[in-house]
Amino acid sequence: MNLDFLHRLIAFIILALVQGLVLNHVHLFDVATPMVYVFFVLTFRRNSFRAGMLIWSFLLGLIVDIFSNTPGVGAASMTLMAFIQPYLLFLIMPRDSAEDMEVSMTTLGMARFTYFTLIVSFLFCLVFFTLEVFSFNHWLYWLECVGGSWVLTFVLILVVERFRCR
Repeated sequence: MNLDFLHRLIAFIILALVQGLVLNHVHLFDVATPMVYVFFVLTFRRNSFRAGMLIWSFLLGLIVDIFSNTPGVGAASMTLMAFIQPYLLFLIMPRDSAEDMEVSMTTLGMARFTYFTLIVSFLFCLVFFTLEVFSFNHWLYWLECVGGSWVLTFVLILVVERFRCR
């Protein structure tokens, strides 16, 4: 069995359990929920197999949907993030980087990884809450959910990445 597959499977299980059993029950001010499982999409290597990225991300989103009773919202958001991740990574990565470079704070540097995380986590929260609310009648609530969850998700991803790099 491939070692990268095993690492990906372990991360998949840990992120699904942490999100489903712990973080889905955290609702700061009844609007902000940290969604650390988007970290899974951030860590795909450069030039990863696209179909594999989409399948892994869809399955993780589907499992989190089952835990959190949001039918299809997490799966759709994660699949979209897996689809656009290589394009965003192309904009952030140095041009002379390796073809199969791992995405992390040590390989990209603090600034680039922070920008990449900001963009992906914002797009994820935007898509997730737009699909969940599916209406702009309560646009202030939608804006609070997107903003609050984006900040919590971003901070939590940076904390997880700091522990992962050590």
